[in-house]
Amino acid sequence: MVQIQNILNELEQFAPSALKEDFDNVGLLVGNAAAEATGVLITLDITEKVMDEAIDLGCNLVVAHHPIMLSGLKKINGHNATERIVIKAIQHNIAIYASHTNADSVINGVSGRMCEKLGLQNCKILAPKKESLLKLVTFVPADHAEKVREAVFAAGAGQIGNYDACSYNVNGQGTFRAGDNTKPYVGEKGQIHTEAEVRVETILPAYLKGKVVSALWKAHPYEEVAYDLYPLANEWPSAGIGMVGDLPDEVDEATFLNRIKNTFKAKCIRYTNLLNKPVRRVAVCGGSGSFLLGKAIAEKADVFITGDFKYHQFADAEDRILIADIGHFESEQYTKEVFFELLTKKFSNFAIHLSNVNTNPVNYL
Repeated sequence: MVQIQNILNELEQFAPSALKEDFDNVGLLVGNAAAEATGVLITLDITEKVMDEAIDLGCNLVVAHHPIMLSGLKKINGHNATERIVIKAIQHNIAIYASHTNADSVINGVSGRMCEKLGLQNCKILAPKKESLLKLVTFVPADHAEKVREAVFAAGAGQIGNYDACSYNVNGQGTFRAGDNTKPYVGEKGQIHTEAEVRVETILPAYLKGKVVSALWKAHPYEEVAYDLYPLANEWPSAGIGMVGDLPDEVDEATFLNRIKNTFKAKCIRYTNLLNKPVRRVAVCGGSGSFLLGKAIAEKADVFITGDFKYHQFADAEDRILIADIGHFESEQYTKEVFFELLTKKFSNFAIHLSNVNTNPVNYL
């Protein structure tokens, strides 16, 4: 039996809800995670037609990129599409899960798939998250240092870019005196004890603080564990919005615009003045990415591909970069593939479907 929660765990491991932007509403929005899953339908948007498709396929879990609501529902009486979707989900015991800006914020997420489709190399996050990392410092008796390091690494600490198990260790001496109501691991009650200890320093995402500290306490031999957590101003290169990378070979602007149009099946591309120079470095952002224009320019990108640029925002390019607005839906459409590949790899004998409903609300003439 596969519980809905088992499926959600895989999605959360890939794109933790803690990585979402403050305005967003992600995670399990409707339904019972403890229920047995009968099938999964993956979609970009949740519409009434998508819900009907889920019912026809016998799927009781819908996984979407866009949430059905960003603010709370005060009434659920069917007066709009969101309310009708929630009613239908409850009536048919269908759970709804959304992975939105958290899926935007991981390297292999929305923008990462755009890079893959374009064949970009040397890709990295365009706007890494800030103030999202902590430094853990703890003091461990020398004979337990390895065990403690392994425990906090397994809980998610020690990751720096493509390196893991990262720590800094300094040998020293710790002193303490155990009181009457203690059970000291070493030393005698009432006497000052000096112990050879290792100062272990490592880094962790702030959202994993509880998990890492819990692992530390379980692995540490002392009755009272001394540790410090320091907030870091460092950028987090493994999480953030947008991506930037390089084409294997230079290409002229007109040719590249046509490649973009074909790759993303765009009915049209809105773009700024051609700069009459070859394209090599490309920045991308799935969805609405105009706020990253300055970052794309700073990264010396030749082209910035995203959606939802407003009229006056195009002028901000100032002939420093070629903006290619391919549309919101078009830039995010391959997100369904990301979720599908993730879940089919883990649940190979389970019914997982890609929605056949075109949920793009924009039409072109």
